[in-house]
Amino acid sequence: MKWDVVEVKVEAPLSLQVRFSDGTEGRVRFEVSYLTGVFQALKEHAVFAQVHVDGGAVAWPGELDLAPDAMYEEIKRHGEWVLR
Repeated sequence: MKWDVVEVKVEAPLSLQVRFSDGTEGRVRFEVSYLTGVFQALKEHAVFAQVHVDGGAVAWPGELDLAPDAMYEEIKRHGEWVLR
């Protein structure tokens, strides 16, 4: 799928750089207000830094992941996906 993530790296605290299988690249930025519930663990830098690609999705230990299709659409339109 065009929205499969093939590369992810931490760019800054609470910010990721991603690249999709079709070559589209962009940023995913988390606002602290988004980091509640299951995503609260990502407030810890050591946990956030464990980001990786799992089956075409951005993921972290503990079965945390982000929807690659929604991420792709926002990055394609705006170059960035801000999670608020």
